[in-house]
Amino acid sequence: MDHVLGYKCSLCGQEYSLNEIEYVCPKHGDAGNVDVVYDLPKIAQRWTKQRLADDRDYSIWRYRPLLPIEPDSPALPLQIGWTPLYRSPRLCDHLQMPNVYVKDDGRNPTASFKDRASAIAVVRTRELKREIVTTASSGNAGAALAGMAASVGQPAVIFVPQTAPEAKVAQLLMFGATVMLVKGTYDQAFDLCLEASREFGWYCRNTGYNPFTLEGKKTAALEICEQLGWRAPDRIFVSVGDGNIISGLHKGLKDLLALGWIEKMPKIMGVQATGSAACYNAWRAHTETITPVDAQTIADSISVGLPRDGVRAVRAATQTGGAYLTVTDDEILDAMRVLARQAAVFSEPAGATAYAGLVRAIQQRMVQPDETIVVLVTGNGLKDTKSAIKAAGQARHIEPTLQDLKSQMSNLLK
Repeated sequence: MDHVLGYKCSLCGQEYSLNEIEYVCPKHGDAGNVDVVYDLPKIAQRWTKQRLADDRDYSIWRYRPLLPIEPDSPALPLQIGWTPLYRSPRLCDHLQMPNVYVKDDGRNPTASFKDRASAIAVVRTRELKREIVTTASSGNAGAALAGMAASVGQPAVIFVPQTAPEAKVAQLLMFGATVMLVKGTYDQAFDLCLEASREFGWYCRNTGYNPFTLEGKKTAALEICEQLGWRAPDRIFVSVGDGNIISGLHKGLKDLLALGWIEKMPKIMGVQATGSAACYNAWRAHTETITPVDAQTIADSISVGLPRDGVRAVRAATQTGGAYLTVTDDEILDAMRVLARQAAVFSEPAGATAYAGLVRAIQQRMVQPDETIVVLVTGNGLKDTKSAIKAAGQARHIEPTLQDLKSQMSNLLK
């Protein structure tokens, strides 16, 4: 990987070669998140917008020159990334904002954004010739890893809190992963996964801990800007749990800005559930110290007590002139309904959280009506059918007669 210079600690700035460390800066233990550092001048010499435009591979692999994988490493045989970016006229009219776009990452192979990171992790696992790849997950990251691993026959072990939605656990099992349902929280599953990877020599994909997860997730930012004709949006709204997605978007945008492919840095707006708001609390207090919370929210994918990429997540908002917002579970359920009925995008609670944040930002006059806004929907609503039913309401029961149907329709029209 001659286009990769090494790693740099996000906390102290210490630099390392690719072979010096594997996951984190040893000065800070498991919290020492590191960034992959690229030789951007060299990349700029080899890679241009025109060359990218000529590439017919519409997936994350079109950005291979800006990913930390070997040039000859086989890509996974799945359509990962290049998810649609919609401008819904009805949604724009509903918000009275003409330039709102929805990036629907529920269209990925396992129906979530996390496929981006897991794809890179599986490629790296095979480059290192590791026997097993593992991760802790509240559902989506594990399903993504299980699916990506299944596509190439890579054994995977997934640690999931036993409270994870059944639909997500079913995905893990269907893809053939070994599933460990942990009798505890996501944070406890995370720590157990770290212990297991050290004990058994497994390759650990854990969010934030593994620097390659950030690189996979940054591809969404690259896609957004390319799909908008290299006109960076004014703001990007994204839900925040562990903090790695918002950090990945920030990293991708910084890379594009350094290459000169975009002219401005979008303001990144992080949105958290009020019951799981550790990053919001730090941002509001003007600190990078992340204080754990007792996470309680219907949006299981962002229900995180101790964000493992919290510092970079806070910086994503502060360094771009963005902000953090919190929304209630009721606002999240309402956002699920609106996205489905105005834009036909079926989102799970965590994905709809970003849209709920936009609504809150409009109410607080944090955005201007003419701004170009991108709302990142990170997962499909079928991931959590229980919440979907709660948001949508109940179907009507009728007798198998036209008379009863007329009665029901008469009541509907009143």
